[in-house]
Amino acid sequence: MKLSKIIYGVWAILFALFAYWQINDPDPEVWVSIYAVAIIFCFLAIRGIFPKIPLTVLVTVCLIGAFYFWPDSVSGWIGQEVEQGDLTMKTPEMEEGRESFGLLIIALVNIPGLFKAWRG
Repeated sequence: MKLSKIIYGVWAILFALFAYWQINDPDPEVWVSIYAVAIIFCFLAIRGIFPKIPLTVLVTVCLIGAFYFWPDSVSGWIGQEVEQGDLTMKTPEMEEGRESFGLLIIALVNIPGLFKAWRG
């Protein structure tokens, strides 16, 4: 099995966990759906399918969303997370920080497939 298939398989599992953890979120339908789309693209990549336009839209939207939700202070956000010591959301800033990094991860995972799609 190619290493890329294993990597996409691992990310599909991780995105499924991320989706599961979003179930108790204030807006689970949005975030579970986003991670479900990420899972679908991982499964497509495992099969060697890299649809140009959908991948372009996915990566672009995720990057825009990541920068939209980007925390004012990454170190401050991480400090809050470490101080809290669990995964419950205490502030809207914590939630937005997590959302921004989730979107950034989805984009970064799919960028190699996007390059492959546009290279032909």
